[in-house]
Amino acid sequence: MNRTTVSLIAGTAALAAVTGFATLSSPQAAGTSRTAAELPVERTSLLCPAPSTSDIAETSYTSFTPVTKDADSGGKAELQAAAAQSDGKSAGKGKKAGKPVLEPEEPGKPATGDTSGGDAQALVGTAEGKFAPGWTVQETTEVAAGSGRGLQGVNCSAPDTEFWFPGASTAADRTDYVHLTNPDDSAAVVDIELYGKDGALDSTLGEGITVAPHSSDPILLSTLTEEKQENLTVHVNVRSGRVGAAVQALDDKLGGDWLAASTDPSGSLVLPGIPKDATAVRLVAFTPSDSDADLKVQLASPSGLITPAGNETLHVKAGMTTSADLGDVTRGEAGSLVLTPTDASVPVVAALRVVRGKGDDQETAFIPATRPVGTRATVVDNRAKGTTLSLTAPTRAATVKVTASAGSKGGEAVSKTFTLKAGTTENVEAPTPTGLKGTYALTVEHVSGGPVYGARTLAATADGVPGFTIQTLPDDRGMVAVPEADQDLSVLQK
Repeated sequence: MNRTTVSLIAGTAALAAVTGFATLSSPQAAGTSRTAAELPVERTSLLCPAPSTSDIAETSYTSFTPVTKDADSGGKAELQAAAAQSDGKSAGKGKKAGKPVLEPEEPGKPATGDTSGGDAQALVGTAEGKFAPGWTVQETTEVAAGSGRGLQGVNCSAPDTEFWFPGASTAADRTDYVHLTNPDDSAAVVDIELYGKDGALDSTLGEGITVAPHSSDPILLSTLTEEKQENLTVHVNVRSGRVGAAVQALDDKLGGDWLAASTDPSGSLVLPGIPKDATAVRLVAFTPSDSDADLKVQLASPSGLITPAGNETLHVKAGMTTSADLGDVTRGEAGSLVLTPTDASVPVVAALRVVRGKGDDQETAFIPATRPVGTRATVVDNRAKGTTLSLTAPTRAATVKVTASAGSKGGEAVSKTFTLKAGTTENVEAPTPTGLKGTYALTVEHVSGGPVYGARTLAATADGVPGFTIQTLPDDRGMVAVPEADQDLSVLQK
């Protein structure tokens, strides 16, 4: 092995530790190990879409990084307007970067920032060193009146090249936007495809959309097609570059919320954390496959897996969006939806639209299919009142550790351990920080057993209008597998 090969291996391992998005397998050549070490990521990025344009909207941002063993001792994190990133690169030419919306002081303690009015922008966040592993940011907006009124929440997400959003709409009472945010120095080119109940919708306006560097574009779905369809699947495919993407779904009568992307297409899906007082639940599913998908529909309840009457299965035609109204499927108990193939496994994406309340007090939120908690997952902007943590173990019993962080303005961290029975969902009595002041983070760590999925419901009342939002808890990908050599490679450089 020559010096170039040794340098390449070392460089690749360093890249994996920086990005946090690559998992490397060790080379199988003699002199190297067949196992990989788990190391904390050293740098990560998050993108937050522009919040409500309403003049009476109030938006807060909450940032948190769990304390991670073996993480670098230095580093920093900050969240600032996307345009300020561009200004900062030109600071030497007389321009000055904007002030960050927030700058966390230390891992283990939430940091908060806020904006108000209709001029709020999309934000770009970067975290390095000890702030990078598991960094989580949430954008929460309270809108007192108008279309989409209520509580809107979204986890700021990492840039990527493909997103699926089942549950969007171009119906007359809905105003849905796809927000595309480009964090990089070069333009991104994006295609937006829409799929309805009969297949792909005719639209040329969604092809080749250019998103300028360090900018964000909200694309109104109804401008991409003349068809009015209640249930749509949106596919965002990035031709060049990378973007962050989220759908803002605003309803004239049922409030609104953010629809986060579904997990990658899969034969089996879990949609966790349906509120026990949900008055209407709609399942929307789509398969990008050339084959139809037949799914068994089950509800993981506190007592085990049950089949909703009248909705035992769901047939999803290839390339077409399918929906099913499940009504008040939870019937006053905690619940999560579990979708599994009845025969051959065909990849599917799915999401739930959840409605709470009655009459003029109805509000909407969305639950996309999500990845399991994995090693660790965190949700932020939890409050002394209105926070519900829901956990489900769909296949096997499992044990998890839940830690409530210190409060953003005071308080000490507290941890509790929970054991979940196979096939069940439980709204656990999550811990709250001792002496809590401000908001706090909840971190779920997998201890043993089968996979665990989670979601947090945050409920709040603004000017007498009840609102709620739901965020899932996928693995934070704060660790990355890096090859370990089992002997000194320098002896092989000749």
